[in-house]
Amino acid sequence: MPQDRLYSSILDAIGNTPLVELSRITRSHQGRIFAKVEFLNPGYSKKDRIALQMIEDAEAEGALRPGDTVVELTSGNTGTGLAIVCAAKGYRFVAVMSRGNSIERARMMTALGAEVVLVDQCPDSQPGEVSGADLARVEDKAREIVRQRGAFRADQFQLAGNARAHYRHTAPEIMRAVARRHSHDSGGIDAFCDFIGSGGSFAGCAQFFKERDPSIQCYIVEPQGAAAFAGETVTRPNHKIQGGGYAMPNLALVDGCLQVTDADAADMARRLAKEEGLFAGFSSGANLAAALQLLEGIHQGERIAILLPDSGLKYLSTDLWT
Repeated sequence: MPQDRLYSSILDAIGNTPLVELSRITRSHQGRIFAKVEFLNPGYSKKDRIALQMIEDAEAEGALRPGDTVVELTSGNTGTGLAIVCAAKGYRFVAVMSRGNSIERARMMTALGAEVVLVDQCPDSQPGEVSGADLARVEDKAREIVRQRGAFRADQFQLAGNARAHYRHTAPEIMRAVARRHSHDSGGIDAFCDFIGSGGSFAGCAQFFKERDPSIQCYIVEPQGAAAFAGETVTRPNHKIQGGGYAMPNLALVDGCLQVTDADAADMARRLAKEEGLFAGFSSGANLAAALQLLEGIHQGERIAILLPDSGLKYLSTDLWT
């Protein structure tokens, strides 16, 4: 949306986030990294996009009517996006979240009018480190609430609106921004890498990129020790990169799999803040770490696009900023 206009609601402010070249971090590398600053969405994450798409799809299909209740499990970001969309559209929203996720997320959703149901972690889980078993507990609770209240499930793992939001908006925005910046040469990007949670941003962006240019290589990023998509045995289910590291639906268009340690994700998130002035979270650090792996390897000298999925504000109670 153009910035010199009066918006009819906060929903018009979702999307069209800046694409920033990380020229300070890459100054000692051959190649370039372009970062889509998704934490500048109203809910401080990329999930605002899918929240709006899923709700508008449900309205168009007649699955959601005035006065209905919306329910979804969340690590915090999708829930925040849904809280914003539901507040603007007049729906009740129930967010179901593990107690292992950072408390800032629950407080923000509550402030936005959501009912937040917190689910206890498994006995062997650590606060701030949500495992697949913890997520299974949250899924069970979400299904129970949907049945009890006759609610609409805004299922980010199943609904097509998740990937479609990124196919229709995020990826085209990246390509337009790069084309405008590099109209004097061949332009475009050579690779894209993305930390997968629900897998929607990877699937939507990769599909668009491949349709535009089949030579663009698309990589998924997972936590080291919890590379479930890559088919490895999960040895570190309690990793710190919230929202990922679980077995996801099958994704096409994957050219490779990358792994990032908790320490590297945290280090890169801190470098984003100190060197680029970009205050982002763990998954943003993971994406940057993976992109640097590519620049130091098979994509040396090339152009890589990443997302900065959410804000560092959502991790103030964690050890990311201590």
